[in-house]
Amino acid sequence: MGKQQQPKKVFMEGGIPAAFIGQSIAKHQSKTDIGAHNIFLGQVRADKIGEKSVRAIEYSSYVEMAEKEIHEIRENTFKKFNITCMHIHHSIGLVAAGEICLFVFVSSKHRDVSYKASRHIVEEIKAKVPIFGKEILEDNSHKWKKNIT
Repeated sequence: MGKQQQPKKVFMEGGIPAAFIGQSIAKHQSKTDIGAHNIFLGQVRADKIGEKSVRAIEYSSYVEMAEKEIHEIRENTFKKFNITCMHIHHSIGLVAAGEICLFVFVSSKHRDVSYKASRHIVEEIKAKVPIFGKEILEDNSHKWKKNIT
């Protein structure tokens, strides 16, 4: 019987730094069996709500439950798609407009698989993972964000 993998830590406090994303890419240059990487970056938008702009989103979650759900998404994605590797990171806490809040990195031998797997992961996260976003407006009022595709 194989060893059960524990859910990985996926949450990062605040926005996901470009340097972290760059380092993740660089670490894969030695993996010469990979022919394609697909990277999805979710970014906080400065949407207008009425007359006010969104200045940030404050993300919260039931972390343990969310990490278990993301673990299931990871396991199912590896079963469904012929991918080589996958990394998922999501922000928790305050993320300013313009900052990255979701980083999904999928690697495979061929590009079509990496595209499809990446899309699958993002859609599954949006549909199933208990992550909540409170939009903080320019006057510090707030509105709970609805997930849309």
